[in-house]
Amino acid sequence: MRNLRMIIIRHPKKSEWNAIVERPHLDVSRLNATVAAILDDIRVGGDESVKKYEEKFDRVSLATLAVSSEEIAESESLLDDDLKDAIWLAHSNIRQFHAAQIFKGVEIDTQQGVHCCQKSVAIEKVGLYIPGGTAPLFSTVLMLATPAKIAGCKEIVLCTPPSPDGKVNPAILYSAKVAGVSRIFKCGGVQAIGAMAYGTESIPKVFKIFGPGNQYVMAAKQQVSLHDVAIDMPAGPSEVCVIADKDADVEFVAADLLSQAEHGVDSQVILITDSEDIINKVAEETERQLALLPRRDIASKSLENSKLILVDNLNEAMQLSNIYAPEHLIIQTENYADLALKVVNAGSVFLGKYACESAGDYASGTNHTLPTHGYATAYSGVNLDSYCRKITFQHLSEDGVRNIGKAVELMAEAEGLHAHRNAMTVRLKKLKS
Repeated sequence: MRNLRMIIIRHPKKSEWNAIVERPHLDVSRLNATVAAILDDIRVGGDESVKKYEEKFDRVSLATLAVSSEEIAESESLLDDDLKDAIWLAHSNIRQFHAAQIFKGVEIDTQQGVHCCQKSVAIEKVGLYIPGGTAPLFSTVLMLATPAKIAGCKEIVLCTPPSPDGKVNPAILYSAKVAGVSRIFKCGGVQAIGAMAYGTESIPKVFKIFGPGNQYVMAAKQQVSLHDVAIDMPAGPSEVCVIADKDADVEFVAADLLSQAEHGVDSQVILITDSEDIINKVAEETERQLALLPRRDIASKSLENSKLILVDNLNEAMQLSNIYAPEHLIIQTENYADLALKVVNAGSVFLGKYACESAGDYASGTNHTLPTHGYATAYSGVNLDSYCRKITFQHLSEDGVRNIGKAVELMAEAEGLHAHRNAMTVRLKKLKS
């Protein structure tokens, strides 16, 4: 444990819980200024500004931003059949789970003559941001594009950074084809968010932007969401909380902690348990497994922000987890079904020893684009509703006006909105005449 420097906290008082689950704070004032300057440049300069930043940040000189149909077709030949089969299996499960969420609509007469209904309408244009770099997240293409297609979005635009040779990762292209993406562009970072928010000569303006990214991408999404476009959710670095009892499989717990830690140096992992033995064994096993990972430098740095917490019992563990509101919650206990009933704040929950976070990240069918940084207290993960708007309708007959008209007049009058009152009054008078 000396090498990992993970923080061990034993039997904290409840008055200390809020401080314990606080995420690391970063000074983003300079970052926000940098992001704002790039966004302004994209708004004015369009494609040329996007290409300029692609050359600066992704080290690639692009003649055109659009991915060609030939490049998409070529991607299929660059992947082995086993990986393509895995992509199709994941897509099938994601499609089944999200198709089951289709809203059937609501119709009701709230009074005689007052008919109200609600229907779901797809957002017409959505933009998906898919990170590239050291971990090209082609699985996120499936997670974002599949429900967009099911919802009925007319245009699904995808931006992702190319490699220095000007190529996009073939697994990203193939997954986009499988999931039904309309158009793909070689564009990463802040410039991609700006391009989809404002529109350029090549990249269309969308109505809502989805997808993860680094601190710069997250800051860009939040800035453009103030005036120009909707976003899926505010987000921070990725995180997992594991709740384990004395009989938990230590090898599994350590593997789950490390699977999250390797995401990035700012990721956070937390173990909460009622067993001192588990604390010690997990610490030892985590160090053993860490040494075998290709991304051990990243994971090791992440683990410095992470905590192993010993509590008095599993009910306390659940209370602490609900305060933390983790993006991912793994409950590896004998009574996981009982504890699942106590979950109030979490993005996605994994029950039992065999439900590793990786299952949800790739192929179980649930979505892996989830609220982080405590936003699970108020936000859901991406789901079919994320791509839809609920529009309400109402129809009033003459009976409807008679039944609610007086109430409308009185309430409008009480609020001092006389034109509101009059809109109903003229109808009542017409009926009387």
